Amino acid sequence: MITPTFLAIWLAWLMAGGSPGPATMGIAGTAMNEGRSAGLAFALGICAGSAAWGIAAALGLSAIMLANVWLFEAIRYVGVAYLGWLALKALRRAMSKDDVAMGNPVTGSYGTIFAKGAAIHLTNPKAILSWGSIYAIAAPNEASLLMLLGYFGLLYAGSLLIFIGYAFLFSSEHMVLAYRRARRWFDFAFAGFFGVASYKILTVRLT
Repeated sequence: MITPTFLAIWLAWLMAGGSPGPATMGIAGTAMNEGRSAGLAFALGICAGSAAWGIAAALGLSAIMLANVWLFEAIRYVGVAYLGWLALKALRRAMSKDDVAMGNPVTGSYGTIFAKGAAIHLTNPKAILSWGSIYAIAAPNEASLLMLLGYFGLLYAGSLLIFIGYAFLFSSEHMVLAYRRARRWFDFAFAGFFGVASYKILTVRLT
């Protein structure tokens, strides 16, 4: 199962997961502002949403959903609205002279924070397409369901490593101090990442 090709794919998966985006930026903002526990709750929510799409793709549900484009469209517009709202929040914060919350925090109870993290992935129809593409590249044509779930476990371990790592990294005092020194630029970056993510989901081609 673990071939040099798969290892290359796994490393690419890690780099893609760790690159700036709505998930990583949300974890960073929450961890910096609300603390490590809240950051972990948000990260675990994102991982739960990713797991749902990963298992769905392994079960072949990506093909079923592509046959019902209206469902993808509904999910797409919910995701666009949510990410657009996050982008506007970050932009307003960047332009404010007042002392404001750090990053792009998600607040509430741990359950609420977890649910908002899951929503980021569950409202992104590109997630199930990404999982399906990875399976198509990494797995042989005759791959069994058990083999696909094995690939899911290995890839998902990488996602856990990245997202939980972000929660620990951005809850450190050094990162908080760095943010405070360059708050406005960080917030412009947050607004840009969420805005670009919203645009990409809005314009994604499902066929």
